Amino acid sequence: MRRWRNKMAVAVMAIAMIGTLAGCGGTAKKGNTSEQVTTNNQTGEDTSLSLVQQRGEFVLGLDASFPPMGFTNEKNEIVGYDIDLAKEVCERMGVELKIQPINWDSKQQELDTKNIDCIWNGFTVDEERKKSMTVSDAYMENHQVLVVKADSSYETKEDLAGKVVELQKGSTAAAALDSEENKEFKDSLADTILIADNVKAMMDLGTGCDAVLMDEVVANYYLAQNEGKYRILEEPLSDEEYVIGFRKGEEALKDEVENQLKAMVADGTMSEIDNKWFGKDVSTIANEE
Repeated sequence: MRRWRNKMAVAVMAIAMIGTLAGCGGTAKKGNTSEQVTTNNQTGEDTSLSLVQQRGEFVLGLDASFPPMGFTNEKNEIVGYDIDLAKEVCERMGVELKIQPINWDSKQQELDTKNIDCIWNGFTVDEERKKSMTVSDAYMENHQVLVVKADSSYETKEDLAGKVVELQKGSTAAAALDSEENKEFKDSLADTILIADNVKAMMDLGTGCDAVLMDEVVANYYLAQNEGKYRILEEPLSDEEYVIGFRKGEEALKDEVENQLKAMVADGTMSEIDNKWFGKDVSTIANEE
C-alpha cells in the first residue's frame, strides 16, 4: 500500500510540473509580445496609429462638464461639439470611440500613463502644453472672459476690485489670470477660488463668487441656455485656440485625425456639426484639398 501511495505522489508531482511548464510557456509568449512593442519604441518608430487601429478603439479624455464641447446631458449621456467631431473621425478611421471622463487637473498624467489616447475637449494650446504633448492644428478660436450676473453692476474688470472670482483648476483660465498681463487685475481681487469644473462655478455665481473666469465658447452656451441671466464683460483676459492633445511624439495618430477633420471640411460635414451646436461655421481647420 505504501509503495502504491508513493507512485501516486510521484505522478501528481509530474502532472504539477507539466502544468507549471505550460504556464511558463504562456508567460514567455506574452513577454515576447511586450518585448517586441518595446523594441519598436526603442527604435523610435511611431506606432501610435497602428496600435489604435489594431485595438479598434480610440480613447478620448475629457472634462464631462464643459458644455457645449463635451458634457453630460439630462439623460446622463456625454454629448457635445467635440464629441460629434470625434465620433465622425472615428467612423472614418474604422475604430470605435471610447469617451473617458477624467479629472481635468490630472489630464497630463492620464495621457502619459496611456489611460487615454488624446485630450479633446475645448483644450487650449499654450507653450507648456506644446513642450509636454504633440498637439494638432488649431480648430477653433476662443477667449478667456469674465461672466457676471445680468443684474449686477459690474461693467469692466476694474469694477471687480475687492471681489471674488472663481475659475477651473488646471485650466488656461488660471494661466491667463496668472500672466504678467493680468497681474494688476489679479492683485486687485479679494480672492480667487479654484474649483473642479465650470458647472459648479456657474452655480456659485452671485452667492459664492462675483464673477467666473471661463472660456468664451462655454460662456456663450450658458448665456444661450439661460437668456437674461448672465452677461460677459466686454474685455477678454486672453485670446486662445483649441487643439487636440496627444502623447509626445505620437505624430502618426495626430496626422490621421487632422486628415479626417480636413476631409470633413471638404465634404461639408464640419459645417453641419458647426451649425448644429453654434448656428454658424466656427471651425478654423484649413481645407487643403
